[in-house]
Amino acid sequence: MESSTQESPLNSNAFTFDSPHPVYAMAFSPSTSSSAASSPRLALGSFIEEYGNRVDVVSFDEDALSFRAEPALSFDHPYPSTKLMFHPHPHSPLLASASDCLRLWFLGPDGAKIRSVLDNSKSSGYCAPLTSFDWNDAEPRRIGTSSIDTTCTIWDVERGAVETQLIAHDKEVYDIAWGEPAVFASVSADGSVRIFDLRDKEHSTIIYESPLPDTPLLRLAWNKANLRYMATTMMDSNRVVVLDIRAPATPVAELQRHCASVNAIAWAPKAARHICSAGDDGQALIWELPAAAAAGTVSPEGIDPMLVYTAGAEINQLQWSAAHPDWIAIAFANKVQLLRV
Repeated sequence: MESSTQESPLNSNAFTFDSPHPVYAMAFSPSTSSSAASSPRLALGSFIEEYGNRVDVVSFDEDALSFRAEPALSFDHPYPSTKLMFHPHPHSPLLASASDCLRLWFLGPDGAKIRSVLDNSKSSGYCAPLTSFDWNDAEPRRIGTSSIDTTCTIWDVERGAVETQLIAHDKEVYDIAWGEPAVFASVSADGSVRIFDLRDKEHSTIIYESPLPDTPLLRLAWNKANLRYMATTMMDSNRVVVLDIRAPATPVAELQRHCASVNAIAWAPKAARHICSAGDDGQALIWELPAAAAAGTVSPEGIDPMLVYTAGAEINQLQWSAAHPDWIAIAFANKVQLLRV
């Protein structure tokens, strides 16, 4: 990855897939496509404001520089998916989706089949919609979900049972991320980032609160290459707030070069100081946090992005591939673009 600031250098390395539907949820497979050893593979969730939606699986041929749909692994989905994730282990055939509840899908040689439907509606008959979830890399039997009902639920997906459910915030919980096998964090409409340890469920640690009262925090990304750092975004804000969990309350950096609201963030899977953000200004920006960020001495003028990509439309989603760290995927309208970085 180059280190100097450049204007739209990725445009010549962008490859587009046109979906028949608007795309929101998106996930890279941790493994390569079955037909080509070097192919990135993606699950794409439609965003149609009705019950009937789709999840499509596509792969990208790096030699032919073209996408290939895998219709046998695509399936109908109830409501739009708020998030999709493949099982963290490369050889697992499982894909998880969230909407009205958490679902696990088996993607096998005979196509896609529902494996389990996980919800908490047995007593009330109502399941509060899920805003997001995260699959625990270090403990893959665990998936944590976040919900508009103020709770985070930790599922044991091998048993198909709830391990624990916590009232995590005072308002809707919008995102959740694992840091360690028993430690996760969440963000909420109450404007806080909180860390929870399953070994001490009675307590949580607030590491950041929005400086503007009643300003929701929408997205959370925990840096898997350096667990000291996480990043969050606020509603209707052009800023990405970078936090050091050892020094709560005060951000170590605020990335403020977007011209409109930030919608998505993703840390580089292999480089601890690189992060990508995308937003309503149609830009995907890749940032390199300076070493000074660790000491809390970032210049008041802020940080400029090292790479800039302009999509020409509001970007709703981005993912950075762990299996193929040279590739970032962004989604806008009915298009998905792979960017080689």
